[in-house]
Amino acid sequence: MPLKPRPRNIPKIPGAVRLYKISAYVTGVMLLLLVFEMVIKYTPLATEMAIGDARGFFVPRGTIAGGAFDLSLGILIAHGWLYVVYLFTDFRLWSIMRWPFSRFILIALGGVVPLMSFFVERRMAQIALSEYENLQADRASVQAAAA
Repeated sequence: MPLKPRPRNIPKIPGAVRLYKISAYVTGVMLLLLVFEMVIKYTPLATEMAIGDARGFFVPRGTIAGGAFDLSLGILIAHGWLYVVYLFTDFRLWSIMRWPFSRFILIALGGVVPLMSFFVERRMAQIALSEYENLQADRASVQAAAA
Protein backbone atom coordinates (compact mmCIF):
# COMPACT_ATOMS: atom_id res chain seq x y z
CA MET A 1 0.00 0.00 0.00
CA PRO A 2 1.52 3.36 -0.99
CA LEU A 3 2.20 5.84 1.74
CA LYS A 4 0.09 8.97 2.05
CA PRO A 5 1.20 12.37 3.29
CA ARG A 6 1.11 12.81 7.04
CA PRO A 7 -1.88 14.87 8.21
CA ARG A 8 0.37 17.63 9.55
CA ASN A 9 2.02 17.96 6.10
CA ILE A 10 -1.18 18.22 4.05
CA PRO A 11 -1.36 22.05 4.32
CA LYS A 12 2.25 22.25 3.04
CA ILE A 13 1.45 20.55 -0.28
CA PRO A 14 0.29 23.61 -2.31
CA GLY A 15 3.35 25.63 -1.25
CA ALA A 16 5.71 22.76 -2.03
CA VAL A 17 4.11 22.33 -5.46
CA ARG A 18 4.34 26.07 -6.19
CA LEU A 19 8.03 26.19 -5.20
CA TYR A 20 8.75 23.06 -7.23
CA LYS A 21 7.00 24.48 -10.32
CA ILE A 22 9.00 27.71 -10.14
CA SER A 23 12.31 25.90 -9.72
CA ALA A 24 11.44 23.46 -12.54
CA TYR A 25 10.78 26.30 -14.99
CA VAL A 26 13.91 28.22 -13.98
CA THR A 27 16.06 25.09 -14.18
CA GLY A 28 14.54 24.14 -17.54
CA VAL A 29 15.26 27.56 -19.02
CA MET A 30 18.81 27.52 -17.66
CA LEU A 31 19.35 24.05 -19.10
CA LEU A 32 18.20 25.26 -22.52
CA LEU A 33 20.63 28.19 -22.24
CA LEU A 34 23.36 25.73 -21.27
CA VAL A 35 22.61 23.54 -24.30
CA PHE A 36 22.72 26.62 -26.56
CA GLU A 37 26.02 27.66 -24.98
CA MET A 38 27.53 24.21 -25.50
CA VAL A 39 26.36 24.04 -29.11
CA ILE A 40 27.96 27.35 -30.05
CA LYS A 41 31.09 26.52 -28.06
CA TYR A 42 31.80 22.92 -29.11
CA THR A 43 30.62 22.87 -32.72
CA PRO A 44 32.57 24.36 -35.62
CA LEU A 45 31.24 27.76 -34.53
CA ALA A 46 33.73 27.62 -31.60
CA THR A 47 32.21 30.73 -30.04
CA GLU A 48 31.70 31.90 -26.47
CA MET A 49 29.44 34.59 -25.09
CA ALA A 50 30.95 37.61 -23.37
CA ILE A 51 29.61 40.83 -21.92
CA GLY A 52 31.87 43.85 -22.17
CA ASP A 53 34.25 42.49 -24.80
CA ALA A 54 35.19 45.11 -27.42
CA ARG A 55 34.64 42.56 -30.22
CA GLY A 56 30.97 42.04 -29.35
CA PHE A 57 28.76 39.48 -27.64
CA PHE A 58 30.02 36.37 -29.47
CA VAL A 59 33.80 35.94 -29.43
CA PRO A 60 36.08 33.08 -30.53
CA ARG A 61 36.45 30.36 -27.89
CA GLY A 62 39.19 31.03 -25.35
CA THR A 63 39.74 34.69 -26.33
CA ILE A 64 37.52 36.59 -23.89
CA ALA A 65 39.22 39.85 -22.91
CA GLY A 66 40.40 40.32 -19.33
CA GLY A 67 37.82 42.94 -18.37
CA ALA A 68 34.86 41.16 -20.00
CA PHE A 69 32.39 38.92 -18.20
CA ASP A 70 32.42 35.32 -19.46
CA LEU A 71 28.68 34.73 -19.88
CA SER A 72 29.29 31.12 -20.97
CA LEU A 73 30.91 30.36 -17.63
CA GLY A 74 28.19 32.31 -15.83
CA ILE A 75 25.51 30.12 -17.43
CA LEU A 76 27.37 26.97 -16.38
CA ILE A 77 27.70 28.11 -12.77
CA ALA A 78 24.14 29.46 -12.54
CA HIS A 79 22.66 26.24 -13.92
CA GLY A 80 24.67 24.19 -11.44
CA TRP A 81 23.46 26.14 -8.42
CA LEU A 82 19.89 26.39 -9.69
CA TYR A 83 19.90 22.62 -10.19
CA VAL A 84 20.82 22.25 -6.51
CA VAL A 85 17.78 24.40 -5.64
CA TYR A 86 15.70 22.24 -8.00
CA LEU A 87 16.88 19.10 -6.19
CA PHE A 88 15.95 20.67 -2.86
CA THR A 89 12.42 21.48 -4.06
CA ASP A 90 12.20 17.99 -5.59
CA PHE A 91 13.20 16.46 -2.25
CA ARG A 92 10.76 18.65 -0.33
CA LEU A 93 7.82 17.73 -2.56
CA TRP A 94 8.82 14.06 -2.61
CA SER A 95 9.18 13.84 1.17
CA ILE A 96 5.92 15.68 1.90
CA MET A 97 4.01 13.49 -0.55
CA ARG A 98 5.83 10.31 0.65
CA TRP A 99 6.24 9.08 -2.92
CA PRO A 100 8.48 6.13 -3.89
CA PHE A 101 12.19 6.82 -4.42
CA SER A 102 11.84 6.12 -8.15
CA ARG A 103 9.64 9.21 -8.47
CA PHE A 104 12.34 11.31 -6.77
CA ILE A 105 14.88 10.07 -9.35
CA LEU A 106 12.47 10.77 -12.23
CA ILE A 107 11.94 14.33 -11.03
CA ALA A 108 15.70 14.81 -10.54
CA LEU A 109 16.32 13.71 -14.14
CA GLY A 110 14.02 16.50 -15.26
CA GLY A 111 16.78 18.98 -14.48
CA VAL A 112 19.45 17.30 -16.59
CA VAL A 113 17.55 16.19 -19.71
CA PRO A 114 16.73 19.18 -21.95
CA LEU A 115 12.99 20.00 -22.08
CA MET A 116 12.16 17.16 -19.67
CA SER A 117 11.69 19.46 -16.67
CA PHE A 118 8.71 21.12 -18.34
CA PHE A 119 6.93 17.79 -18.93
CA VAL A 120 7.87 16.26 -15.58
CA GLU A 121 6.84 19.43 -13.74
CA ARG A 122 3.42 19.43 -15.34
CA ARG A 123 2.78 15.76 -14.56
CA MET A 124 4.13 15.79 -10.98
CA ALA A 125 2.23 18.97 -10.12
CA GLN A 126 -0.97 17.39 -11.45
CA ILE A 127 -0.40 14.25 -9.41
CA ALA A 128 0.45 16.16 -6.23
CA LEU A 129 -2.50 18.54 -6.50
CA SER A 130 -4.87 15.68 -7.34
CA GLU A 131 -3.70 13.79 -4.25
CA TYR A 132 -4.06 17.00 -2.23
CA GLU A 133 -7.66 17.47 -3.40
CA ASN A 134 -8.46 13.83 -2.55
CA LEU A 135 -6.95 14.24 0.91
CA GLN A 136 -8.94 17.43 1.47
CA ALA A 137 -12.15 15.67 0.36
CA ASP A 138 -11.42 12.72 2.66
CA ARG A 139 -10.76 15.09 5.55
CA ALA A 140 -14.02 16.97 4.88
CA SER A 141 -16.06 13.75 4.73
CA VAL A 142 -14.55 12.52 8.01
CA GLN A 143 -15.33 15.85 9.68
CA ALA A 144 -18.89 15.82 8.29
CA ALA A 145 -19.43 12.27 9.55
CA ALA A 146 -18.13 13.24 13.00
CA ALA A 147 -20.51 16.22 13.23
